[in-house]
Amino acid sequence: MNGFTKREEEILKLMRTGSDISVSRLSEILEVSVVTVRADLKSLEDKGYILRSHGRAVPAFHPDMLDKKSSRTQEKERIAKAAAEIVPDGAHIMITNGTTSALVGRYLLGKRDLQIVTNSTLLLPFARVNPNMNLTFIGGEFRPSAEALVGPEAISRLDMFHVSMTISGTDGFTLENGLTTHLVENAEIVRKMCEQADRRIVVVDSSKYGKKGFIKILPIEEIDLIITDTGLSEEAADAIRSKGVEVLRV
Repeated sequence: MNGFTKREEEILKLMRTGSDISVSRLSEILEVSVVTVRADLKSLEDKGYILRSHGRAVPAFHPDMLDKKSSRTQEKERIAKAAAEIVPDGAHIMITNGTTSALVGRYLLGKRDLQIVTNSTLLLPFARVNPNMNLTFIGGEFRPSAEALVGPEAISRLDMFHVSMTISGTDGFTLENGLTTHLVENAEIVRKMCEQADRRIVVVDSSKYGKKGFIKILPIEEIDLIITDTGLSEEAADAIRSKGVEVLRV
C-alpha cells in the first residue's frame, strides 16, 4: 500500500473483516498506547477510510471497496490527474464507477462548467467542494461493494445523455479479451456509457494488464485511449497501440 504508515496499513487489514474494533483492542493487537491508536484512527478518518464512534472504529466502505481504495494509490493518483488534464472547460462527460475513475473528480477542481453523469458515489465528495461540477446521478440500485448505482433503471436513464467522453475503469484488460470485469452489472454500465460518448477513455493501473475477468465488456479496439502507469512495459503498450488504441503511461 502507499500513502499509509505501517500501523495504518495494519488497522485497515483488520478492518477488512467488516467488523468494528475497539480502540483498546487495537492497542493490544498493535502493542502501542491507546493515545497512539487514536492518532492513527484520526489520520485514517481524515483520509476518509474509517468512521469513529464511542471508542470504536468501523470501515467507511465495504471491505472489497476498502481493499481497492487502499491499493496502488500513487499510481491511481497519477493516472487520474492525467485524465483530468484532458477534460476541457465546459465538457459534458460520463465517469463510471471504479476507484481510479472516481479519483479523476479530485483533479477537476479549477475546471469550469463541467457536466458529469455518473453511477459512482465516490464522486460525491469532490462535487461537494467543486462548485463548477454539475453532477448527475443516474439512479438505480446501490451496490456497496462497488460504491455504484446499477441495474435496469440506471441503464435506461443513460439513454437521456450524449457526452464528449466517457472515462471508465476495468478489472482487467488483454489484447485477446479486451476489457473485462467480474460483475455483469458493471459491464452493462460501462458498455452503455461508452455507447453514449464520442470518445472512450480507460483509466487503469498496470497491475490489471493480463488479467481476464469473468465478463467481457468491450474489445480493446473500441477504446480510444488507455491511461495507465509506467508499470506497463513499452512492449505491452506498443502491442495495444497496434490495435489502434492510444496509450499514455504516467
